[in-house]
Amino acid sequence: MGTLILEIPDDIADAIRLPPKEVDRELHKELALALYQCGVLSSGKVSSLAGMTRWEFEDFLGLHRVRRHYTDENLEEDINYARSHV
Repeated sequence: MGTLILEIPDDIADAIRLPPKEVDRELHKELALALYQCGVLSSGKVSSLAGMTRWEFEDFLGLHRVRRHYTDENLEEDINYARSHV
């Protein structure tokens, strides 16, 4: 897995009102949400980035009232998933 390091100024890091152990996880979720909203990554990729299952990420999108991008690729993934679980 590649590593990307994002440096956040101390004053901003201090302003994040989350327990220190939750900051990394929450920032991953928010980054995933933003990348999905911009159409940069598919729901499968962003759910992995967020550390969630695809279905958990779908719920997360709903909580944030984000419109879903459902592409032909998503349809193909869903069909393949359904066929493999029959």
